[in-house]
Amino acid sequence: MSVSTHVLDTARGIPATGVPIRLETAADRLLVGEGTTDVDGRLRFEDVSLGRYRLVIDTAAYLGEDAFFPEVAIQFTVADARHHHVPLLLSPFGYSTYRGS
Repeated sequence: MSVSTHVLDTARGIPATGVPIRLETAADRLLVGEGTTDVDGRLRFEDVSLGRYRLVIDTAAYLGEDAFFPEVAIQFTVADARHHHVPLLLSPFGYSTYRGS
């Protein structure tokens, strides 16, 4: 199974490139994987098991140290063998997420 994310800068209308992201277990916050978004704003984690996870997105690295939301943590559950896609729509003063495909 795999988990991916796609960070989009909705204020500028472009992918958010170079955003540091960690995938952790939700209960004990053990690191499962980490990386930065590519030029298309995407990052993928392979070999993920069933369970609860957190994507921890360092938005200050992209928006700057004065970011209103310097970090976004999205908790979700991998409950089946399908690929799980968790996008983040980001702007300087807001964000949203959803289960993607």
